[in-house]
Amino acid sequence: MTTGAGSPKISRNAMAHLSMLAVVMLWGAMFVVIKEALAEIAPQWFNAIRMAIAFACLALVYRRQWRQLTREGWLFGAAAGGSLAIGYVFQTQGLVYTTATNSAFITALVVVIVPILATIPGMRPPDHGTPEWTAWAGALVALLGVALLMLPAHARWTSLFQAGGQEGLGNLLTLVCAVGFSLYVIALAHAAGRANFEQLILLQIGFAMVFLTIGALIMEPPSASTLVHLLAPGGPLRQPLVPLSLLVAGVLATAVAFGVQTWAQQAIPAANIAVILTLEPVFAWLTAFVALKEKLELRRGVGAILVLFGIVTAEILPRWRRRRRQNGTGGAALGI
Repeated sequence: MTTGAGSPKISRNAMAHLSMLAVVMLWGAMFVVIKEALAEIAPQWFNAIRMAIAFACLALVYRRQWRQLTREGWLFGAAAGGSLAIGYVFQTQGLVYTTATNSAFITALVVVIVPILATIPGMRPPDHGTPEWTAWAGALVALLGVALLMLPAHARWTSLFQAGGQEGLGNLLTLVCAVGFSLYVIALAHAAGRANFEQLILLQIGFAMVFLTIGALIMEPPSASTLVHLLAPGGPLRQPLVPLSLLVAGVLATAVAFGVQTWAQQAIPAANIAVILTLEPVFAWLTAFVALKEKLELRRGVGAILVLFGIVTAEILPRWRRRRRQNGTGGAALGI
């Protein structure tokens, strides 16, 4: 597509794809950035500060919405924010103990957990049917992949459910995080068409900030010495990586990224979004490999591949089959 002067102009469709790809690359890299920052700052206070920064940005952007808040906005915002807080609490706590790579691949299980939770009548969104067999097949394959990721190298299968040290604890916490983020996706599906988008994104981040702050106060009670330590010379907030990671996580990876994803989903098919999101753990592993020298030995490499294959089977394959039936053709291509 070109302008009248003959200069190239990118289409809205291509811009949506490229924007989502940039978001997914950022999210993947954030596993490594946050992993490094957690060596200097407590995980739950990192969450609380990150969400406060994101909420401040959104409160400014959507400031006109404060006088128009509806009952539906409050209810769905609270449900989405609570689920989001559960996901972040367990993800960040798990990241203290496990690797950035494991955290990313286990978090990606959201794609296969959502259809399973949708089999529960009370959770199933009004316009969603029962999951196809591909959802169950994909879940089994992905869970097998996670088992391989969680199993220490050269260990027997019987040790999978035994104490796995700190990394095993981190993997289990991250598994709970995937359930929390799955509940968040379901909450948004219920809110679709029933709550104003601007109010929903504002209130969900606001409630998440409140819940995460309460969680930080309970799990990591502050004291006068703690506050002094945060701001003292050599303290966490004086380390360049910590404030930088908080700003990037709060502004770009939360406030901006949430808005970009919502805009992109209005411009391109959900199946294309699913394909791009599948790349998040891949980008996380590539970043971890370059920055932290994290390597996947054969067993865990196979596990990572199985997770990706399970995601494709559970999420992308059924969407492709539905599009194929609707188009009445021999195939439906995904792409820009």
